[in-house]
Amino acid sequence: MNIRFRTLELPYYAKLVCVLLSMVIIIYGLHTLEGLLIPLVFAILFAVLLFPLVKRLENWQVPRIVAIILCLILTLGVITALFWGISIQISSFAEVIPKFVERGNEYINSIQTFADEKLNIDRQRQLTEIKKYLSGALSEGGTILTTTLLATTSILTNIFLILLFAFFFLLYRDFFRSFFYKVFNDVRRSEIDEIMGKIYDVVKDYLAGLVLVILIIGTLMTVGLLILGVDYAVFFGFFGACLVLIPYFGISLGSLLPAAYTLVTQDDPLKAVGVIGVFLFVQMIEGNFITPYIVGSKVSINPLAAIIVLILWENIWGLPGLILALPMTAIVKVIFDSVDALKPYGFVIGEAEKPRPPIKNLKELAEQLPKRAKKIGTVEERG
Repeated sequence: MNIRFRTLELPYYAKLVCVLLSMVIIIYGLHTLEGLLIPLVFAILFAVLLFPLVKRLENWQVPRIVAIILCLILTLGVITALFWGISIQISSFAEVIPKFVERGNEYINSIQTFADEKLNIDRQRQLTEIKKYLSGALSEGGTILTTTLLATTSILTNIFLILLFAFFFLLYRDFFRSFFYKVFNDVRRSEIDEIMGKIYDVVKDYLAGLVLVILIIGTLMTVGLLILGVDYAVFFGFFGACLVLIPYFGISLGSLLPAAYTLVTQDDPLKAVGVIGVFLFVQMIEGNFITPYIVGSKVSINPLAAIIVLILWENIWGLPGLILALPMTAIVKVIFDSVDALKPYGFVIGEAEKPRPPIKNLKELAEQLPKRAKKIGTVEERG
């Protein structure tokens, strides 16, 4: 028995109110359920990244479950190696902490002397202010430590959930495809397969390109820091490279830690300026050459839309939102471009088209028409 529902036509203002209320409810739900949704989205990205390897193992007659488990073990091994390498680098910093503290005290004394002689702020007043802020920092120390421990526990829990969700996404991928067939039963399966294929290509190319970008940027910054003679150049270089996950200003933020370390541990303050210069130079190359040529137009989002979605997802999910903003927006754009009613929204978040120069007179129009007709004919032949 088929049940039909009558379509109710609403006035424009009522539709607008419904859309705004829906957006508020969706954003509130995303924020409330972030503990579940963030691992879920990361798991989808991991599943997309691991799918080619799983598929290759399956083509070699490896059972699907065994192939997925092998890929997840490999992923867990890579993550463990990364954490191990980072922990070794951080533990190495303990050797230079006394020198770090000593040089920091020297800079503080220099600042105090400058404030006393040039700004007429006596040292007693400075010490009073320092003690006030220091006592406040100490009183919050327990809270900071507790928060750090909880964050570490949360990261480990999320890694486990991500791997678990990725396992089931890879195992039941055919089941989920059948689910979409049933949900959109009035759409041809070939169209659904095409949309899912586009989403897969966008996410896969974005993630693979991002890994390559991180390797190139990390190498460039490591070479630059080695030329400057900065200690732990490899760690600082790839630490800054990983911050490319935060678009537009991630690499700039990554320069602060090595610059502060260099300023305190070395005699030449210009080296700290050089460190910032290396990071900014690499960021300029990354934004103008590396990312556009490697990632290409797979994530074709205009800068205005990118900034808006970055701010939006940062307010919803914090740092994970910044990392996930662009791939999720790219997925949304693929869906918008595939649905006739949503194509205008896909257009407005996509790359802006270059405006055509205005036609000054009819003679110029007559000259351009054959060229345009020839161009249209070439496109149709290729199609």
